[in-house]
Amino acid sequence: MDPIVDVVPRPEPFISQTAPGALEDLRARLRATRWPDAPADAGWSLGTDLDYLRELVAYWADGFDWPAQEAALARLPRFRVRIGGLGIHFVHVRAAAPAGPVLPLVLSHGWPDSFWRYAKVIPLLADPGAHGADPADAFDVVVPDMPGFGYSDHPTGPPLDSIAVASLWAELMRVLGYARFGAAGGDMGSHVSRYLGLDHPNRVVAVHRTDAGIPVFTGDPTDLAPEERAWIEGAAAWGATEGAYAAMHRTKPQTAAFGLTDSPAGLAAWIVEKLRAWSDCDGDVERRFTKDEILTNVTLYWLTGTIGSSMRMYRANAAIPPAQHARRVEVPSGFSLFRGDIVRPPRAWLERTTNAVRVTEPARGGHFAPFEEPELYAEELRAFFRPYRTAATGHSAPVSQRC
Repeated sequence: MDPIVDVVPRPEPFISQTAPGALEDLRARLRATRWPDAPADAGWSLGTDLDYLRELVAYWADGFDWPAQEAALARLPRFRVRIGGLGIHFVHVRAAAPAGPVLPLVLSHGWPDSFWRYAKVIPLLADPGAHGADPADAFDVVVPDMPGFGYSDHPTGPPLDSIAVASLWAELMRVLGYARFGAAGGDMGSHVSRYLGLDHPNRVVAVHRTDAGIPVFTGDPTDLAPEERAWIEGAAAWGATEGAYAAMHRTKPQTAAFGLTDSPAGLAAWIVEKLRAWSDCDGDVERRFTKDEILTNVTLYWLTGTIGSSMRMYRANAAIPPAQHARRVEVPSGFSLFRGDIVRPPRAWLERTTNAVRVTEPARGGHFAPFEEPELYAEELRAFFRPYRTAATGHSAPVSQRC
C-alpha cells in the first residue's frame, strides 16, 4: 500500500489585469447615475453627502487612473492558493535583511476593505531598517483577502464566519511553512485574530488587535465593572444611531447587494460614508484618504463584485453561538485603541476577555489605522510582538520558498 502523503497546495503568483471593457462599462454607469434629491444643507447628517458624492463620481468617471493604481498594487508580491475548497488571494512579503529571529505575521482585514487596508504598512513591517526603525523588528508579512472579499473566491454555499476564516489562515500559514506565527487585525479581522488565538494556541505566539468588536455579554450585568456597563450601553446607543448598515448585512444582505452591485455610485456611497465616519478625520474624509485611495478601495469591490459576498459574512458571524463569545483568549494579547476608532473598549473588558499584556491608546488614527497612520501602527506592532520573536523560529523554509 502506498504511504499517505500530506500534499501541500502550491501557491501561484497572481497579478490582476482589468479588461478595458470593464472600465468602459464602469465609466458609462457612472456618467448615467440617477441622483436622489436631498434636503438643503443636509450634508452628511442623513448619510452620504450628495454634493461630495457627485464630485467623487465625476472624478471616478473622468479623472481616476485605475490602471496606475492596479500597477501599484501589482508591485506587492501576490499569490493565490486553494485552501478549504476556495481560492485564497494573499500578499506575502519576506523580511528584508533580518538582523535576528523573524516573526511571521498574518494580518486580517475587515469591512469595507480587503488587503488594501495594509498596503501602506506592509513595507514598514517587512523592512523596518529602510524606514528608520530597527532591522531586528522585521516580519514575514502575510495579508490574505477573506473569502468573499477582494481577489479571493466567493463561497458558493453558506458564508464563512470568523471561526472558519481563522482555520483557513492557520492552514495558509502551514502551507507557507510557518509552524508558529503572530496574528493581528481590526474590525472583522480582530475577530479572526481572536479565534486564531482561541482555536490554534499552539501555533499563535501572540495576538494584536485594534478593537474588541461590538460587546456580547450574556452573564449577570452586576458582575461587570461600571466602565464595562457604560461601554456596553454606549455600544448599544451607537448601534441604534450608526448601525443600520450592520442590521442590513446581518439580516437581508442580498437585498442591498442588488443595488450596490449594479450601481457604482451606490457602492461608493455605501463605502465612503464608513471611511468618513470611522476614521480620525474630523468630518473631512479627504484628511485621511485621497480620492485616489478611496476609489482604489471602491474599485476593488466593483471589479471583483464582492460587496454582496462581503456583507454576507456579517450574517455568518451573527449566528456564532454565545458560548463562543464567552471564551477567554489566553494567548498573550495586545490592543492599540486608536483615538478616532469607534466603540473603544475599557481595559477591564479586555482583561476579562483576554490575557491582555499590553494596552495602548495612540493619539492619532481611527478604525482604519494601518492605512491612516501606517508608521504609528507599524511601531505598535513592533513594540508588542518584540518579546515573542524567538517563540516562532521553527518554520520550515522549503515550503515557504515557493513564494
